[in-house]
Amino acid sequence: MFLQVDLTWLLDVAHQELPGDPEVVDWGALEAARARHGFRVMDTPVYDQPHHRAAALLQQLVLVPALEHSNELFGAAVAAAYLHASGLAVNVTTKEAVDLVERVAGGQVDVREIASSLKDWTR
Repeated sequence: MFLQVDLTWLLDVAHQELPGDPEVVDWGALEAARARHGFRVMDTPVYDQPHHRAAALLQQLVLVPALEHSNELFGAAVAAAYLHASGLAVNVTTKEAVDLVERVAGGQVDVREIASSLKDWTR
């Protein structure tokens, strides 16, 4: 299944999962995340598996903040919600999620490594 989310979906995740209802301070950053996860080259998806699309969303939202606060939590919540909406059961500890987000924020992992970590969230 190829799930492509829109801005409304991203905003719904923020509203449901984040404390304090943060304001969007960069709509372009949200649009970049939306566009990136579903991007195609010559009608072939760049990110062909749900874990890869979730990784692209997570990385984009963490590294290019769209909200006034809680962007790291937003990235992790969106990734987990995306995997769940793609039909995968998500089982991740807070420590695992925090560790991954810290590595993403620190530029220590690329999108393939993020996808590999997210795959572990669905085992």
